[in-house]
Amino acid sequence: MPQLFSDPEAVVDDIIRDVGKTLVVGLPLGLGKANHIVNALYARAAADPSIDLTLFSALTLEKPKPGSLLESRFGSPVVERLFGGYPDLAYVAPLRAGRLPPNIKVLEFFFLAGRWLHVPFAQQHYISANYTHAASYLLERGLNVVLQLVAKRVVNGETRYSLSCNTDTTLDIMRARNEGRANFKLIAQVNSELPFMPGPGDLPASEFSAVLDSPATDFPLFAPPAEPISDTKYAIGLHAASLVRDGGTLQIGIGQVGDALAQGLIVRHRNNAQFLEVMARLSQGTPPRETSTFDKGLYGVSEMVFEAFLGLIDAGILKRAVDGVILHGAFFIGPKAFYRALREMKPEEIARICMMPVSFTNALYGDEETKRRARVDARFVNNAMMATLMGAAISDGLEDGQVISGVGGQYNFVAQAFALAGARSVLALEAARIAGRAAQSNIRWIYGHQTIPRHLRDVFVTEYGIADVRGKSDAGVIAAMLSIADSRFQDELARQAKDAGKLPKSFEIPAAHRENFPERIAAALKPTREAGLLPSFPFGSDFTEVEQRLIPALQLLQAAQRAPAKLPGMLWEGVTRTPTSAGDECLARLGLDRPKTLSERFYRALVNAALART
Repeated sequence: MPQLFSDPEAVVDDIIRDVGKTLVVGLPLGLGKANHIVNALYARAAADPSIDLTLFSALTLEKPKPGSLLESRFGSPVVERLFGGYPDLAYVAPLRAGRLPPNIKVLEFFFLAGRWLHVPFAQQHYISANYTHAASYLLERGLNVVLQLVAKRVVNGETRYSLSCNTDTTLDIMRARNEGRANFKLIAQVNSELPFMPGPGDLPASEFSAVLDSPATDFPLFAPPAEPISDTKYAIGLHAASLVRDGGTLQIGIGQVGDALAQGLIVRHRNNAQFLEVMARLSQGTPPRETSTFDKGLYGVSEMVFEAFLGLIDAGILKRAVDGVILHGAFFIGPKAFYRALREMKPEEIARICMMPVSFTNALYGDEETKRRARVDARFVNNAMMATLMGAAISDGLEDGQVISGVGGQYNFVAQAFALAGARSVLALEAARIAGRAAQSNIRWIYGHQTIPRHLRDVFVTEYGIADVRGKSDAGVIAAMLSIADSRFQDELARQAKDAGKLPKSFEIPAAHRENFPERIAAALKPTREAGLLPSFPFGSDFTEVEQRLIPALQLLQAAQRAPAKLPGMLWEGVTRTPTSAGDECLARLGLDRPKTLSERFYRALVNAALART
């Protein structure tokens, strides 16, 4: 049985007494970190140079830090409300400042997107790894301690602990320990907000060496709020929804595209006529491939489980069971309502969601025939930042070597798509983005970094449509990718391909794909938006009603600041327009209802104009 502790310092004493001063510590990805033990261990090593501490992790979670005046006034109350009780990880600030003690190393194989750009130590100690390889890298480094946040339950007098949000790598390294390939202390910190998840991660107390369980070290879970879904993301999600086959298998990546895809599937199932209408407007005469309602239903197998999956369950879409389970996942993170929904599920409901090791969700190895029978007509939908005209995907880093996030499970799911009969890999990206004050194409002729090479090209989706490029010649791939590129960049991209001899000089982009502009997407979605079928927050929001009204106005203002010529008109409109009562509430929320300085008057006018326009 484990030793029970109420003081994280005593846990550290126990670790050093049993393991020694050379510590290779595994921390679960994202939510599952035992923050108080991690912080006590870091503080001990920082004070004692004789301790050699290596922390191996991924997705270190940090509270948002609003910057400008408007960001701060909007974001600071939100951060305090949603993250105020979350204990910061002690290694983050010195790591970001480049001041880690020389006896402490922090190694990560996946970053919170964009948060560690131009942080030399983090960039230098990043490990590029497929999610399924992380456990083996841990074992090769001599892992001797694993610290994990757990849920607790007493059943018939027996205490059990659930790995809950992070069965991903922990179950895989526990299997290695059971097989004699590893020797480490598994140490838990109990959290009362963490849902107790059934399945292989439901463990007896005897699996743990020590458990920290105290009201003093309980804390609210990290709960990022859902982001509003833009027109661009909804268009991508709807196109992706038209690729999903009834009776099939679904994996979804994190973010707005995942939410948009789920809501697109719900509209297709519940409001089929409206789905067909919006797809006709989006696709400009190209009929969608899959349009039926989900009579057989889908089976979910996804490394990440998030709130949209619960929406698919509630809608009666995710219902095809495999051994009684409709959703297998490896880790989860989401807003407070998501955790609450999992905690409050009835036993028969939660039993249909099973958390598994990442070796199960992301790979076919191990009981392969059973997996193949279950994963029929699979659609693996993940995000990319950029793509090349010849079908390579850029998802994790930049051509100068800076890492944005990580490979994670993307390659795993692309590989499955080629290994499974009837499966497809769907990589979603916005066709263009704003860089500084100008738009840039996210579809490039070439790029100096690749996450998925072009010999694994399959299906790409942008807001302008679907490019099915599996098995096509280079010229065929280029033509398909041009059809989903933003029309502002199509001619130059085509010229580059022709100059390289990869596209016939006579090639012309069909007229049907010459209207790929943001305005067309907004117009195509507008009737469905106005009908309430494509809400900004389809699965609920932790933002207040006033904050939800403010968000599109602040987004519009942010876009206008990238085009300064638009600001004088907005300023004049804001000065001369009397705010509505709803506008007054929004201005008060930002502390601009009674401006005292010239700067506040300036911002009040701009926000007032942006509210009127949105």
